[in-house]
Amino acid sequence: MLQGIHLTLMIGPGLPVPAPKAVLDALQSVQVTSGKDKSGFQISFAISKSSTLLRTLLPAGYFDPITTRVIIVVTLGGFPNVLMDGVVTHQELTPSSEPGQSTLTITGEDLSVLMDIVEVKMPFPQMDDTVQAYAVLAPYAALGIVPLVIPSFIPEIKIATKKIDSQTGTHRQHLKKLARANGFVFYVEPGPLPGQSIAYLGPDIRIPVPQPALSINMDAATNVESMSFSLDGLAKETMVVTVYDPVTGKIPIPLPIPSISIFQPPLGARPTPPAKITFSSDQAGESVDHTLKTVLGRLLKGSANAITVSGSLDVLRYGHVLRSKALVGVRGAGIAYDGLYYVDSVTHNLKRGEFKQNFQLSRDGLISLTPKVPV
Repeated sequence: MLQGIHLTLMIGPGLPVPAPKAVLDALQSVQVTSGKDKSGFQISFAISKSSTLLRTLLPAGYFDPITTRVIIVVTLGGFPNVLMDGVVTHQELTPSSEPGQSTLTITGEDLSVLMDIVEVKMPFPQMDDTVQAYAVLAPYAALGIVPLVIPSFIPEIKIATKKIDSQTGTHRQHLKKLARANGFVFYVEPGPLPGQSIAYLGPDIRIPVPQPALSINMDAATNVESMSFSLDGLAKETMVVTVYDPVTGKIPIPLPIPSISIFQPPLGARPTPPAKITFSSDQAGESVDHTLKTVLGRLLKGSANAITVSGSLDVLRYGHVLRSKALVGVRGAGIAYDGLYYVDSVTHNLKRGEFKQNFQLSRDGLISLTPKVPV
């Protein structure tokens, strides 16, 4: 693609193999979006009446949804970056009367989409949330998915004679239900090697080592094309949980839960104060363990960051592949908005001779807590 940047495209059922020359020659663009809880991709090919894709591969089922697995790897400076390991979910053929304008586009999601196809009714007697998650993820080891489940901070095992936990929806729905109950997140992250993925269920912990800084308005040191900052004063809220006193079980006690996150502390010296107060009464009458787990889950999850950043960059000028679910520094925006940010999502746009990224960042608080960010 570019000097120092190499794209590897692997397609096929089960364990994909490198795409044939006819597919690579027809390749127009690759777009990969990596978000907080799931990722997706879209690949476009240019086709003609005599194209091998149109005459042979498409009728033979080479791009069939669900059964076709796609792995996208970008090698930058000799280091491979697995951007996507997923399956095709949709294909679209757009014929055109103009020569060279017909296109074939395939769209897909990461491997977690395979967990959201079949609804299963399964009981989990005497199993806490951690054991349930491992039981659900076990069959997907055949796809190279390695489970990484962080145990609940407050384990809750229901007595089988009183209540039995069960799954009534798809596997992904049940895993997300377990994640919400504990203030955790669930997602499937591709890599670190092609054909491998990590199914993570645990606290939303961003990688503590920041990525090289995004620089704007710094003359020759500028490495981003655009960047805009937004501060939403209504983004944060305080939730009040109502429980009954443990002695009489009749007197309601309101418990305000602060709008903070244990594993994502504010990165600014001036945190934005919460402007909303919401009440939750669904915990009344629940067990103490269940209420404590809900309160802790709220502290783990925190609230939306008030400051959001959107922008775009050229990877060749930046010199690195910006990754989501991590930290990155920002400089050149002024005292109020410089500093570290959480990377919420990244969209990779690859074309012949071009590799650009659009990104979404967030944090809470103005004025950086760190005097300098890694360059």
